[in-house]
Amino acid sequence: MDLFVEGEDVWVASIADKPGALGTTLGLLADAGANLDFIISRRAPDEPGSAVVFVTPLKSDAEVRAGDDSGFSVTRMTYSVRVEGDNEPGVAAKLVKAVGEAGINLAGFSAAKLGARFVAHIRVDTPEDREVVVKVLSEL
Repeated sequence: MDLFVEGEDVWVASIADKPGALGTTLGLLADAGANLDFIISRRAPDEPGSAVVFVTPLKSDAEVRAGDDSGFSVTRMTYSVRVEGDNEPGVAAKLVKAVGEAGINLAGFSAAKLGARFVAHIRVDTPEDREVVVKVLSEL
């Protein structure tokens, strides 16, 4: 398989659970030039009135400053690997099977088909697990 595989930092922030909050927060990142690959946002069930948003990547100094100003920080609870390649039947199964055979337990998996390509984000528990996943998937 011809895959692009890289470890990625995931940034997280708490936001208000109200109309427009996510748009405002993402707008601040966009104004700084952020071109985000992945966004997940959801209500925080243990904190009524709050939500959480995860984004990747924030790269430039301006993007990181905007993230800091918006309450984002690099999470040390989410270690993620981004995988991109040609879409084919069973590709997700091949990826997660290889990760499992390497002895790594998935903490999360998200994937989407984009035309003839796919992109997946694989969450693991430790930075060491992330290194193993990058190595294993780079060798597929």
